[in-house]
Amino acid sequence: MDDVEKAILISFDESGAIDSELKLQAVNFCQKIKETPSICSLCIEKLCFCKLVQVQFWCLQALQEVIRVKYGSMSLEEKNFIRKSIFSMACLEGINDKMCVVLDSPAFIKNKLSQVLVTLIYFEYPLIWSSVFVDFLPHLSKGAVVIDMFSRLLNALDDELVSMDYPRTAEEVAVAGRVKDAMRNQCVPQIVRAWYDIVSMYRNTDPETCVTVLDCMRRYVSWIDIGLIVNDAFIPLLFELILVDGLLEQLRAAAAGCVLAVVSKRMDAHSKLSLLKSLQISRVFGLVSDDNDSDLVSAIAALITGYAVEVLECSKRVNTEDAKVISMELLDEVLPTVFYVMQNCEMDAAFSIVQFLSGYVATMKTHSSLQENQMLHISQILEVIRTQIRYDPMYRNNLDMVDMIGVEEESRMLEFRKDLFVLLRNVGRVAPEVTRIFIRNSLASAISSSSDKNAEEVEAALSLLYALGETMSDEAMRVGNGLLSELVTNLLSTRFPCHSNRLVALVYLETIERYMKFIQENVQCIPLVLAAFLDERGIHHPNIYVSRRASYLFMRIVKLLKSKLVPFIETILQSLQDVVARFTSMNLASREPAGSEDGAYVFEAIGLLIGMEDVSLEKQSDYLSSLLTPLCQQVEVTLMNAKALNPDESSLQLANIQQIIVAINALSKGFSERLVTSSRPAIGHMFKQTLDVLLQILVVFPKVEPLRTKVLSFIHRMVDTLGASVFPYLPKALEQLLAESEPKEMVGFLLLLNQLICKFSTLVRDILEEVFPTIAGRVFSAIQRVVDSSVTETNTEEIRELQELQKTLYTFLHVIATHDLSSVFLSPRSRDYLTSIMQLLLHTSCHHKDIVTRKACVQIFIKLIKDWCAKSSGEEKVPGFKSFIIETFATNCCLYSVLDKSFEFGDANTLVLFGEIVLAQKVMYEKFGDDFLVHFVSKGFPSPQNLAEQYCQKLKFVFAG
Repeated sequence: MDDVEKAILISFDESGAIDSELKLQAVNFCQKIKETPSICSLCIEKLCFCKLVQVQFWCLQALQEVIRVKYGSMSLEEKNFIRKSIFSMACLEGINDKMCVVLDSPAFIKNKLSQVLVTLIYFEYPLIWSSVFVDFLPHLSKGAVVIDMFSRLLNALDDELVSMDYPRTAEEVAVAGRVKDAMRNQCVPQIVRAWYDIVSMYRNTDPETCVTVLDCMRRYVSWIDIGLIVNDAFIPLLFELILVDGLLEQLRAAAAGCVLAVVSKRMDAHSKLSLLKSLQISRVFGLVSDDNDSDLVSAIAALITGYAVEVLECSKRVNTEDAKVISMELLDEVLPTVFYVMQNCEMDAAFSIVQFLSGYVATMKTHSSLQENQMLHISQILEVIRTQIRYDPMYRNNLDMVDMIGVEEESRMLEFRKDLFVLLRNVGRVAPEVTRIFIRNSLASAISSSSDKNAEEVEAALSLLYALGETMSDEAMRVGNGLLSELVTNLLSTRFPCHSNRLVALVYLETIERYMKFIQENVQCIPLVLAAFLDERGIHHPNIYVSRRASYLFMRIVKLLKSKLVPFIETILQSLQDVVARFTSMNLASREPAGSEDGAYVFEAIGLLIGMEDVSLEKQSDYLSSLLTPLCQQVEVTLMNAKALNPDESSLQLANIQQIIVAINALSKGFSERLVTSSRPAIGHMFKQTLDVLLQILVVFPKVEPLRTKVLSFIHRMVDTLGASVFPYLPKALEQLLAESEPKEMVGFLLLLNQLICKFSTLVRDILEEVFPTIAGRVFSAIQRVVDSSVTETNTEEIRELQELQKTLYTFLHVIATHDLSSVFLSPRSRDYLTSIMQLLLHTSCHHKDIVTRKACVQIFIKLIKDWCAKSSGEEKVPGFKSFIIETFATNCCLYSVLDKSFEFGDANTLVLFGEIVLAQKVMYEKFGDDFLVHFVSKGFPSPQNLAEQYCQKLKFVFAG
């Protein structure tokens, strides 16, 4: 072993035993060897004598690199030497009377040798080395080793140059075209003849070699003369290989792959149709009924589906009636087997079931009526859809437990089903009655054979029924028909043994909810609906995911049916008694831990039921009292014992209070403002008492942010429910909310004030004047950091919260100004913040990156000008405000900000902002007259020929648009 071989071995070492410094030296040494003039002769010498595969691979790699990089500068003698040597290696010929050992090496070495040959072909074929393929053919008689090498050469030529499955440069595409044209003219017929002879000769003695040849041939069918394959010799041979039992399965599959390549070859539609008919493809149909997991069956399945795709494409492209008839006959012949393949075989990744079936269904839309065989095909398509949407039983436990595997499988199936349900809708349009009957039969079959073991079958049938509901209009569902009535009745009256399965239970409830328009018109179904949602199939289902979803869907159903449920209120409340008791029970320690939102939808549903005026006042009061009283008592007990609780008890109690607030909040949604304030004030009194109790939470637990958030949400609800009668409770509530308010909570506080202002307008003036100074002080102190913050700071969570607070502040100021409450800014305690407010609004109206926010600030200024500035020159309502507007706002906002390069007139929001700026100038002119104009021109345009001209151009641009 010489130094070169040692260096190559060291450079390839991956064991970790070689010192890294030594390995680096070896790599550098090998690189220097590549740069020597004698590198080609050195590599060929090593390939002849050295059996170390690392050395062989390095030498072949080096030769390929040298040819790629230095071919143009090589001498003619050196090119001839490389060409002759590499070709001799590939053909099992000696070099200088010595036999090369490369063809005895592993497959990756032979593949590398073929790549070197392809690199030479890239530069030399056909102009320099025109006989490369013809010269190779006589050597095939040496047997399997050379046949294998020739196949590797052709495969490498396809991979490295010819195939368009890989991205190619323009030069590579040109070279590929040149090579293919030369091969077609010179040697393709001889190569095809060689393929035929090899397969015929070796089919029984060396089937592996035949597999290699056929896999190679399959690649070339797409661009060679199809007549060389489709003839009385080759096609019968291929089908004989496919159909004869006893041959190597891989050989039969390889032959099927070649026929698929023939079927897929691009050509004129009429010629293709004649070709497809001549193949008599029905000969292979029986092969797919064997072992569905075998390579042969997979290959036959790919052949049949590929054939069907081509027939369908021909049916669209042929333009004669006879051709259309032939294409439909061929399609009718192959479709039953295609349907079998879709349901029972492993599908080729390149074949899209949905795309093919959608294409076939589309052909039926042109027919006024469907023939019997087409109706049969529709039923088979529906069966394929049902099979495809079915979950694999192996994931049943994962899906039930909702572990990571289950979540991934459910997400995959949700995505996978989308196109299948689109196909179902298309089938439903072409053959609506067939579709409904199929779904009815699927559901009936699932009902009759239902057991714990066929949960996937039931889930698929219910999913089809749900999807059918999605295709129906509200009117069609309301009117219904005999079949629809039968479907819904069967659905409602069935108790599946596999109902404990999460997916079955969920799709069952979703499907009932989907058909509620039908149930609205068929009130006799309501008891069955209630039973489904209130028993162990729904809210009382053992799976928490099902019971939660059932609660939400039940609330939606109550919203939809409302007054029709009045006769059933007692039954419903009785059924939900245990759910309600989890909240109203005083035995808090026995409760299982749950999320704070658990039960909210149940209470909302109950609120919707008992909050109707159809319920008598006496019953309504009893119902509401039975719910609110125990809930409020729990809160009061907890508040009284708050100081005596240890940390663990306190944590549990606080979680329970959160749940109670959520429950009461949800319950109150069913009661309208008119009912609790006008028609039944006694009900309103009960909610006022509840509000009084819950406001104590802010006193006892002033710093528990989750509780404060929940109480704030309840106050929002009471503003909508109690209307103006909530006023007496607001001072205390606002005082407590403001006492400990952090920036994040301040956002919620401002939103509450916005709600109050929008609902009650000037009625909240006194309240607003009381709290505004405190708000202004805290907010301005907090958001100063946003105004001053650098770019690097804007990513912190604190800064994001402050930015949200600033955004909410602008909305708050805008709501005040636009609801005739601008006098709040002028109250004695608020005047200290007036300058800060004006400066903030000015800065924002000129520079804020959000155009909508800038517009809001300009609108605030417009309203303040209208409110605070009189047309007469009398005493100013707000001393200094007029001069601030004329001297600062007008020039900075209405002129300089518009001229700034960031002001994009091509943006729709910017144009709206500009409209507000123009309106501001109009209002200023109306209020201030020449005082405004003189200052605007003299101070705003110190260089009239410059800025004035620019400003006019901007105006012209807008007016032109």
